[in-house]
Amino acid sequence: MNAILNLGKYLFAIPFAVFGVFHFMKADMMAGMAFGSPILVYISGAGLIAATVSMLIGKYDKLATVLLAVMLLIFVFAVHLKSASAGDFSGLLKDLALAGAALMYAKTTAKDASIIG
Repeated sequence: MNAILNLGKYLFAIPFAVFGVFHFMKADMMAGMAFGSPILVYISGAGLIAATVSMLIGKYDKLATVLLAVMLLIFVFAVHLKSASAGDFSGLLKDLALAGAALMYAKTTAKDASIIG
């Protein structure tokens, strides 16, 4: 049973790397959601990939997941509230749930508490 439960770390972390790669591949398309700035898309993509690497190697993983949660909450308020007001709550709810999961990861799974105790 523990082997199955240990998969959760990878099932949570790896999609963020994929999302990060998508940010680099489709920066111009996503720029409209980032206030018209592809630079912000690249920065968030790099953050997603960095969080994945940190979770997978276990170095600064607590800091990384807290920062990931903060970034996802910024997405909720800065990006998804606009679409939610038009009746589309899927992105808002997805990022809100992922932010909660990132905070749970930081609380229960993260090993490196050298920066955030």
